Amino acid sequence: MIVLEDVSKSYSTGSPAIKNISLKIEEGEFVFIVGNSGSGKSTLIKLLLKELEPTSGKIFVNGKDLNTIKRKKIPEHRRGIGVVFQDFRLLKDRNVYDNIAFAQRVIETPVKDIKKRVPAMLALVGLAEKYRSFPKELSGGEQQRVALARALVNKPTILLADEPTGNLDPKNSWEIMKLLEEINKGGTTVVVVTHNREIVDAMNKRVITMHKGVILSDEKKGEYSYES
Repeated sequence: MIVLEDVSKSYSTGSPAIKNISLKIEEGEFVFIVGNSGSGKSTLIKLLLKELEPTSGKIFVNGKDLNTIKRKKIPEHRRGIGVVFQDFRLLKDRNVYDNIAFAQRVIETPVKDIKKRVPAMLALVGLAEKYRSFPKELSGGEQQRVALARALVNKPTILLADEPTGNLDPKNSWEIMKLLEEINKGGTTVVVVTHNREIVDAMNKRVITMHKGVILSDEKKGEYSYES
């Protein structure tokens, strides 16, 4: 599903963001990636999305070798990965329905399929009655649910969540994490980058801890153990 073999990434300054990382995430896993700022977490996400190229090493996602994938195939690769960000990244001038439908229109999904798929996603995240609302009319938790629905509408096999609870209060944070767990139970591989120690410790999932570009620990049922 996700395989990294001796992957390094150095920026133009020459300083390595990731150093000789080898990692395997199986289909259907739920994995937390934790570590302080500058540990390489964001670089790792960008490498998986092929927004960055590794300086050395090999990366495989959904059976594709990202080192050899052709440029015209990159959009197709990214469609297999849903992404949720800390800042939601919703289109402010479009309502909830159109925010989610946008992801389907980009890949030219037939209108009849959009009309079925979007309400199904809204029901999944508990926002069926909010389809006409605009982002500014929603709470932070509701906006993140819309972002989650948009990330899932194209049926990705992998969901990357980059600090999905970073702008949420504890109650909404837990609701989002419960949703991610339900999505994972449905078969989607879920990778969550987070600083939220309480959630990581409580959920008893696999925890990969990064520090200064290397993997410090990888525990099947771990805790947020690293202190900066």
